[in-house]
Amino acid sequence: MKLIWVLVLVVCYNGVCLNGVTTNVTTRPPFVNIGALLSYNSTIGKVAKVAIQAAVDDVNSDPSVLGGTKLRLQMQNANNSGFLGIVESLKFMETDTVAIIGPQSSVTAHVISFVANELEVPLLSYSATDPTLSSLQFPYFIMTSRNDLYQMAAIADIVEYYGWREVIAIYGDDDYGRNGIAALSDKLAERRCKISYKAPLTPTATQQEITDLLVEVALTESRILVVHTFSRWGPVVFSVAQHLGMMGPGYVWIATNWLSTLLETDYVSSDTLDDIQGVLTLRMYTPDSELKRKFISRWSNLTRGTTGYGLNPIGLSTYGLYAYDTVWLLARAINAFLDQGGNISFSTESRLAKLRGGSLHLDAMNIFNAGELLRENILQANMTGVTGQLKFNPDGNLINPAYEVINVIGNGIRKIGYWTNYSGLSVVPPETLYSNPPNRSSSSQNLYSVLWPGQTAQKPRGWVFPNNGRHLRIGVPNRVSYRDFVSQVPGTDMFTGYCIDVFTAAINLLPYAVPYKLIPYGDGINNPSCTELVRLITAGVYDAAIGDIAIITNRTRMADFTQPYIESGLVVVAPVKKMNSSAWSFLKPFTRQMWGVTALFFIIVGAVVWILEHRLNDDFRGPPRRQLITILW
Repeated sequence: MKLIWVLVLVVCYNGVCLNGVTTNVTTRPPFVNIGALLSYNSTIGKVAKVAIQAAVDDVNSDPSVLGGTKLRLQMQNANNSGFLGIVESLKFMETDTVAIIGPQSSVTAHVISFVANELEVPLLSYSATDPTLSSLQFPYFIMTSRNDLYQMAAIADIVEYYGWREVIAIYGDDDYGRNGIAALSDKLAERRCKISYKAPLTPTATQQEITDLLVEVALTESRILVVHTFSRWGPVVFSVAQHLGMMGPGYVWIATNWLSTLLETDYVSSDTLDDIQGVLTLRMYTPDSELKRKFISRWSNLTRGTTGYGLNPIGLSTYGLYAYDTVWLLARAINAFLDQGGNISFSTESRLAKLRGGSLHLDAMNIFNAGELLRENILQANMTGVTGQLKFNPDGNLINPAYEVINVIGNGIRKIGYWTNYSGLSVVPPETLYSNPPNRSSSSQNLYSVLWPGQTAQKPRGWVFPNNGRHLRIGVPNRVSYRDFVSQVPGTDMFTGYCIDVFTAAINLLPYAVPYKLIPYGDGINNPSCTELVRLITAGVYDAAIGDIAIITNRTRMADFTQPYIESGLVVVAPVKKMNSSAWSFLKPFTRQMWGVTALFFIIVGAVVWILEHRLNDDFRGPPRRQLITILW
């Protein structure tokens, strides 16, 4: 009897019998270990640290979220170091951590994602937005904010909207910078634009290195500069540019969202604000909602006793909002994972057993057995947070990417429009556009007016004549006659005339710079040979020629000509040949051979008639002389 009761207790412990059907019941664990890897003293990290901790507290204070299970958070400080970030990430793999929020840096994410793939531990990063961190190569890396691919598409649309064709890219020479600029190059190419000059800087660039680089940039043609870097030395770029006179009229500066994050988070001195006047920047768009307003109102209480730069309070950036939502996204995925009977268990990696006994203890890292199930629940999540709707598309990116386009003016910023992957540039909030069919036509693209660097409202042309480029060598015939078409000003290297005016007008219509130098061809005493001038183009002496150069057959075989801009009217062209007039001119239409053939036919016809008529007709009889005359007649 005691044995029977023991069996009943065992059955009741492992399952419940209902109407003859046994249903397994998985006991929820009291705690679930999660990690967070960030740099506490960085612009993004100090905001994310507060937001992540607040989100964990909110989740644990609401039993309905995880059904009584609580999140046990462990934070590690990467201290702005890729090396420390990798080391701290590996520590999480030794502590039965089911997921890691981070890493903050794209450089660290590239390395740790390989480890996460093997150990099946999901990484949820709100700030590592490198476009090459794809879900195909790194399935366990999940980007919970906006992919930089969309930010670069927004910049490319801005460049196209204002009619510019070439830009200069200033960026940090690491994975984050290089891959972001590569994505920008692709997006510009889709719009028939390009990056004309790439200016990389080391992640630890000094002011002198930045100065040397900007001096090289100032010598180039384009005046559209895109700055894709970090907030650590990003402001130094603008400070040096201000010193070099590169923040004046004619320049266009577009900064990626590092600048808007800096303006939202830290106190910015008046000198720094003076350096960035007229700059365009982007900010990840988060729609207004009750959840967002409540969290913003709590922010001052959450950051009480925490200070940023210069003992000033920490501002809330969009990265803080996405960090907060990342915790909630993970919590709801863990809840769905547990509801599906997911079991939090770990097993050793057999390939690491060979490393047992080493001082690094790498053999202590374990595989999360149900990591794939948790990853699937994360990617299938569909929730509404402080940043709006959080849902992933088949590519592993959040749906409805959108950015605000911001112009730095005075002591603050001014929103001049929005960009969405749905309809491009618009002054209408994105959520309004989603209710209408997508429209990417050029007429529908619109932004409010911009105050450009130099306090000017006039759109910069975007280019100047470069000081370091090779000038086109253009030959100009130094003629004696027809000087109204082209003539050299005596004592100078300047030319005037109708042809020069047409050329100058055409050059001014081009959307890019064409440096050139006019070189006289001829001694000014005799008219030079235009055919020889055209031949010198093919020989490489000149790059082009300007003047009243007639378009004739042999010249078209040597060089290409523009369309004629001096109209001659409707004419008939015929060959001219000098001929002598005489009484025998009527013989000219036929050659001697033709006349001979004609005479021969006359004789043949006469002979035939004579043969037929000779026997019957008396007119064809008589002396031979008479008969011959009759035949010819």
